[in-house]
Amino acid sequence: MKTVEFKQNLELNNDYEVIVVGGGPAGCTAAAAAAREGAKTLLIEATGALGGMGTSGLVPAWCPFTDYEKIIYRGMGEKVLRTCIAGMPHVKEDHLNWTPIDPELLKRIYDDLVTENGAEVLFNSMLSAVNTDDNGSVESIVIANKAGLTAYKADVYIDCSGDADLAVWAGAEYEQGDEEGDLQATTHCFMLANVDDYAYIYGERLHAGNPNSPIHAIYGEGKYPLISDTHSCNNQIVPGVVGFNAGHIWDVDNTKPKTVSNALIQGRKIAYEFQKALAEYAPAAFSNAKIVATGALLGVRETRRIIGDYYLTAAELMEFKSFDDEICRNSYFIDVHRRKSKRMGSTFRFPQGKSHGLPYRCLVPKGIKNVLVAGRSISTDREAQGSTRVMPVCLAMGEAAGIAAKMAARENSGDVHAVNTNALRDKLKEHGAYLP
Repeated sequence: MKTVEFKQNLELNNDYEVIVVGGGPAGCTAAAAAAREGAKTLLIEATGALGGMGTSGLVPAWCPFTDYEKIIYRGMGEKVLRTCIAGMPHVKEDHLNWTPIDPELLKRIYDDLVTENGAEVLFNSMLSAVNTDDNGSVESIVIANKAGLTAYKADVYIDCSGDADLAVWAGAEYEQGDEEGDLQATTHCFMLANVDDYAYIYGERLHAGNPNSPIHAIYGEGKYPLISDTHSCNNQIVPGVVGFNAGHIWDVDNTKPKTVSNALIQGRKIAYEFQKALAEYAPAAFSNAKIVATGALLGVRETRRIIGDYYLTAAELMEFKSFDDEICRNSYFIDVHRRKSKRMGSTFRFPQGKSHGLPYRCLVPKGIKNVLVAGRSISTDREAQGSTRVMPVCLAMGEAAGIAAKMAARENSGDVHAVNTNALRDKLKEHGAYLP
C-alpha cells in the first residue's frame, strides 16, 4: 500500500483533566462520574447522540439489572434504569430485567446525566490519532470534526470507544476474536410500528426460545433467505411499536469500515424481510406493521480486548470469584454469538443470587500510564467478554473508571496503575455501588 506524508500544525486544547472518548453507556457514566468528582471533563462522541447501542443502535431492551434476587448494577446504572422506567408508563416499576428501551427517552436521560454532573460533550467528533511520549503516556489525541483537526491534551484519558481505539493506537497489547480470528456475529436492530398490541402481547411469543414462535417456520421454510437463523429478541417500545434485535450478519469487523458499511446495507434489507415475513407468518400482530427505523449504528458485539494488569477468565466467572480491587459485580450469562458453523448462544448461566467481581486492573492497559478502558474492550478472555460486554455492566464499570481517572489526575500524576483501589471502592460505595 502506498503511503503519503501528512504534516499540519494543529491547535492544542489543554483545558481538561479527563477526556472520555466514546459516549456509549460506559462513556456516559465515566464522564459524569469524573465531572461529579470535580475533574474538568470532556466527552467526545462520534455520532450526534449519547447512548450507543441503547439509543443510536436501537437495542430494544436492557439486559437484566438483577441476579434475580437483587439489583447488581447500582449507582449511576440503577439511576439510568429507574429514570427510563419512570418515563415509560406501560412498564411496571419492578420490571428490572429485560426492561424495554425507548431510545429517544434514553438519549435525553444520558444528556442530562452527563451535563448535570458538569461534563462537556462534543458531538460528531471522531478520534483520528493518538500522540505518545517515550514513557508510556498519551501526550495528546487528535479529533476530526467540522472544525477540521484539533489536538486535545488531558491528564487522563478514558477509552470507551468500544474497540479500544485510543488504547491500541497508544501501543496497548490486545486480542481480537477467537483463536482463528473469528468475531461474534453482528445484528442490525430495527423498529416496526402499527403493531396490534393485543395480538403481540397475548399471541405466540416471537422469541426463538418458544417452540411455537413463528420465527421457526420463517427460518425453516426458507422463503426469506436473508433471515438466516432464528435469533429474534423483541420488546414493545411504546404502544404500537416493537423493537427487534433479530438476525445475524457475519464476517464483520468494526475496525474495518468497509465490512461495517456492507453490513449496514445488508441489515436494512434483513429488516425489510422481517417486516414481510412477520406480516405473513404472524398476521394478527404484524399484518399492517411497517419499519419506522433501523439503527444508525450496527450492533457489534466484539472487536479488540486489551491486555490489562489483570486478565479475567470465564473460569473465574463460573467460580463467582471476588477480588480485592473489584469495582462492580456482574451476573449476566456468558452469551457468545458464534459463527453458524459453530455452537451459538450462552455457555453458562449464573444461578439465582450469584455474581462475580470485576477487578479494576481489567480496565488498566499494560504499559500505558494515563489511559483507562471501560466497556466491551476490557481485559478478559473471549468467553468472559461474552458476559461483560453488555450495557448494565458497562454503566457500572464506566462510573468506576470516571472516579479512578479523577483520582489518578489529582493524586498520581496521571498514573492509572497507582490508583488506591480501596479508596476507589469506598467512593463507589458512597454513591451506592453494590460491592459486598
